Amino acid sequence: MAKKQSRNDVRQKRHARVRTKVSGTKECPRLNVFRSNKHISVQIIDDVEGKTLVSASSLQMKLENGSNIAAAQEVGKEIAKRALDAKISKVVFDRGGYLYHGRVKALADAAREAGLEF
Repeated sequence: MAKKQSRNDVRQKRHARVRTKVSGTKECPRLNVFRSNKHISVQIIDDVEGKTLVSASSLQMKLENGSNIAAAQEVGKEIAKRALDAKISKVVFDRGGYLYHGRVKALADAAREAGLEF
């Protein structure tokens, strides 16, 4: 009998499928989202060199509650600010296998409003 897959296993498979199509370059790096039960984090990655250019997270920002939409919006604003400081204005969005809904959508919308293009 086959072992039942966890939600995270299914998400990782979905993310791997998306990653075959989504890749970041120096001119247009990848904005990757990771969502846990307690926090949300985001990185801007150059996949050609395999380097993280900029990152932000609710844990790093010491937000009171890192697992709600308000925290995701704060992290979205922060990553956009740090990216623009690093002269990165255009990115490709990688939702990490999560549904584009709730915290992931709030982070993306906040980053767009703060000046990132994707």
